[in-house]
Amino acid sequence: MIGHHTMYKVVVPGDFISDDMDRAGVGTYVDGSKVYAMSYGIVITSDKEEKIKVAALSGKYMPGNGDVVIGKITAISFPYWIADIASPYDARLHSSEFEQIANRRIEFGEMSNYLDLDDLIVAKVLNVDALMRIDLTLREEFRMGTRGRLIEISHTKVPRIIGRNGSMIKMLKEKCNCFIFVAKNGRIWIEGSESGMELATRAVKIIANEAHTSGLTDRIANFLDSFEEKGTEKKGKEKKRKENRKNAIDRLIGIAKNKDEKRKNRTYKRW
Repeated sequence: MIGHHTMYKVVVPGDFISDDMDRAGVGTYVDGSKVYAMSYGIVITSDKEEKIKVAALSGKYMPGNGDVVIGKITAISFPYWIADIASPYDARLHSSEFEQIANRRIEFGEMSNYLDLDDLIVAKVLNVDALMRIDLTLREEFRMGTRGRLIEISHTKVPRIIGRNGSMIKMLKEKCNCFIFVAKNGRIWIEGSESGMELATRAVKIIANEAHTSGLTDRIANFLDSFEEKGTEKKGKEKKRKENRKNAIDRLIGIAKNKDEKRKNRTYKRW
């Protein structure tokens, strides 16, 4: 039974979770006034009054209305751009998304001028019908940068990447000094220095692989801090090397000046 404090408990379909049927949430079902797990995943709850949810640990991403996703343009089929959104089903984006900007109708031959094959976009799922036709609408800042990197994880691990009240993603952004955008479909866009992006990528992969374990936030914090300490130590050593090099050069200059002075003194004595 779920208590007052936040818990991360792994469950399989049919596992008993609570005897408070009013708290049944996403990923659960009620049978005889008791709440059970609907899928293999993690039980998430942080307050006695909140709904109990089960975040799935496996399965393909199935889009829902309102989901913000990162898509990749894979085809142009007038009047739609077809986008891969890491789902078994492709999504489509209507040309009218740009007709308002262009203030005119966009013809087939012009569509690639706006979005071309392999372009990445940030979009919101506008509608999913019974035949799994998925319509997208562009977010205001819909284009991905050109100097970042895209990584993909299981969409089921997204809640762990974000963390409770956004704690995990906030820590990643601060300690890696990167812009990090996490989409609902498990795609993550990272922008920053090469070293920062590499560190963020490694941290995200650790979180995804260990999402079902407890104490993960502390382990990730220690992992990131260890790199910060190594970086500080490396900078300190580099500074020391530069100081030693400067001192050595100064000594050589001093020796050269002394020799020059001695030569001058010997010359004056001859005169």
